Parts: sequence; structure tokens; C-alpha cells
Amino acid sequence: MKKLPLLASLLALSIAAPAAAHDSPSPERLKADVEKLVSFGTRHTLSSATDPKRGIGAARRWAQSEFEKISKACKGCLTTELLERNMSGPRIPNGVNIVDVLAIKPGKMGWDHVIIIAGHIDSRVSDVMDFTKDAPGANDDGSGSALVIEAARLMSKEPQGDATIVFALLSGEEQGLMGGRLLAETAKERGWKVSAMLNNDIVGGTLGTDGRVVKNVVRVFSEGIRASEDLSGQMARRNSGGEDDGPSRSLMRYADNIGAKVYPDVTLDVFGVRRPDRFARGGDHLPSLDLGFPAIRFTVGVENYHHQHQDLRNENGIEYGDTVDKMDFDYLAKVTMLNVFTANALSVAPPAPASATLGGAITSNTTVKWDAAPGAQRYRIYQRRADAQDWVFVRDVQGTEAVLEGLIVDDHFVGVSSVSASGGESIITFAGLPPRR
Repeated sequence: MKKLPLLASLLALSIAAPAAAHDSPSPERLKADVEKLVSFGTRHTLSSATDPKRGIGAARRWAQSEFEKISKACKGCLTTELLERNMSGPRIPNGVNIVDVLAIKPGKMGWDHVIIIAGHIDSRVSDVMDFTKDAPGANDDGSGSALVIEAARLMSKEPQGDATIVFALLSGEEQGLMGGRLLAETAKERGWKVSAMLNNDIVGGTLGTDGRVVKNVVRVFSEGIRASEDLSGQMARRNSGGEDDGPSRSLMRYADNIGAKVYPDVTLDVFGVRRPDRFARGGDHLPSLDLGFPAIRFTVGVENYHHQHQDLRNENGIEYGDTVDKMDFDYLAKVTMLNVFTANALSVAPPAPASATLGGAITSNTTVKWDAAPGAQRYRIYQRRADAQDWVFVRDVQGTEAVLEGLIVDDHFVGVSSVSASGGESIITFAGLPPRR
């Protein structure tokens, strides 16, 4: 049983819900968008940037035009932007212009509270350097790109929230997470306060390589120990027992809690994987983690490796290639809905406290203090036994410190979230020892 009864309260969840049934994600529209992306032949990062019909340039121009259509329908609620930088690496030895396509829905807090929903628009075949063969990239990552566009359609119809929402279609993922790095570095350079980065990569299939079918699970990957922490920060987290409670792990739990409310019949269950990404693999959320932004990855419950990074062919009776007919668009619609509800719930909540510290050694009481969060009307304190995973609500408080009488700090963990006047709640900030400087 969930023990987070107030995280993303019913009030916040009702604000986050699409206004009517016809505003739910459309499997038909998602399929049409994936088919359009596939129609460009290849979206390899090194393919043509200028051809009007084939290559990554044509795909990016189409995506930008879709964002502009959405903005026109909502009377200019979105602005589009292209992030561009010439980048090189082992898979781009001669350099290429990496272009990320953004649509931005401004929030009341401007760039002090930013939520990113992302997917990568590029594709590849067996040879990562081959930019001439057809590379449909239907599920990897036409699915994530279509999700981002559909999320923009749905969220453009919602009232302005506190957070600024950035819908991001990233280039160069298959060549070394280039677009993810460009976005994260731009956010850092511009001073964006990123509260959450939701990366969607391979989110539209339900048939596994071995034939198993998984229609009711989406995996959400998150880091524990933070990639951005220096040694003193890592040691403080270790000594506090907070290895399972970094901001991204808290964001994963938040998405899990939202999923339990959106899908109480468990037609989609969040499987929170305690790894930054799949084993020995990576995605565009990793550069955000490197720079200290909370970021998680959504991926299908089971992958089909015959339909990833493969030349189109039939070999020994096995069909290889990432094509539209291998996808499940009802499933993709459910993952899209989870993203929309999670982002909307975060957008009506304040940012989480930047940090929280714990005290109470050699006493019978525990003290907790935290940083004030902009827009917070009050704060919510949680605790859990040191052998448990689920938080238990303690109480709401004003101010930025509290004493938990009778709670022995050796045996418990404590966390704090921010709550808005409307009841929107942030992710939970783990309270621990401050780093030694």
C-alpha cells in the first residue's frame, strides 16, 4: 500500500487532469506523428539538414511546424526556439550542427521553476555511422518524439501554472547524447532552475525479444548517488544513509505516486528501477544529471532488441528493424498521460527545498531544517523507518524548521516537500548531514 497519501494531493491532481475525455492522449494522433517521422527515411544526425523531404533537417522543420500549429491554436501560449551548436565526438569525427527543437510554455515563476519533457528525434541503423540507409526509428525514438508533441498539444490547453514547461526534441542522441548535453548546458548557462527533466526514450512497444508481452508496466530509471556531487557531498549522503534519496530518485517516486492515482486499476504500473539508466547504456537525461538537475528516463516495460539499432531485413525468419507495425499506440498513449499528469502536478507545485539538514544525535528528538522554496505556502514533513522505502506523512508546518519529538534520528529518515496555496506538492527533499567544506 502506498504511504504517501498527500503527495500530489487530490486538489493538485484535479488541476493536473485534462479538462475533458477528448483531451486525453490520442493513440491515432500518436501513430500519425510516428508515421510522419518515419516518412523522412532516416533521421540520422549526419543525414541531410537541407533536403526538403529526407533526413533529420526535414524532420526537425516538421516538428517545429507542429509546435507552431499548437501555439496558434492556443493563441500564442507556446514559443519555439532552436538550440544550435557545432559539436564533435567519436561518432561525429568531423563535427556537425546539433539542433534541438524546443517549444516553451511560460510559467508564472519564469525560469526559476522549469520542467522539461524530452525525447530524441534522431534515428540509426546497425552501423551507427551509416547515415544513408533507411532508419525508421519508430519506437527509438519516434515514440518519445510523438509523446513530446502530444504532451504539448494537451498541456497547451491548461491554464498557466507556476512552472515553465519546455517541450524538447533532441538531436544527436545516438551519436553520444549530444542534444541532451546541448540542452543541459544551455539550461545551466542561462540560469534555469530545472525542477524535473522527464526523458522519454523507447516508450511505444509491448513485445519483447523473447516473445513476452508487457502492456501494463513502464520502467522509470533514476540515479541514487548524484553524478553532480563532489566527494564531500557523496560522503555526507553516505553518512546520512541517503543513497536511495537523491532528487532524481525522489522524482521517480513522485511519478510512481502519480501513476498509482492516474491508473488505480494498474493498467500502467511504474516500475522504479534504481539505476540511472539501463545496464551499461544511456540516454539524454544523463547530461542533466551530470549538471545537477533532477532527471528520470521513461522506457517500455520490455524491450525488443531486434527492433532497435538494426538494418531493415529478414534473417532466419526474424524481422529486424524499428518500424511502426511493431508498436502499441494504446500503450504509448498511457505513457503520454503519465508524463502529462506528472508534469502538470509539478507545475502547480513550488520547487522543492534546495536542501534540508537533520539533527538530533544523542537525543530522543529529531530536528529538521530546510531552505525556503519560492512560492511555498507551507511545508510537509515525512518520515520513514530506516529499514523502509515508503514515506509516512507527519504534518504540515509553517516556517523552515521543526522538532519531531520522540523520533530517534538513528532509526529514521526524514524528508520535506513544498506545498502551494492550492495544494500542489513538490518532490521530497531528503534531510541529511551538510557536506563538510
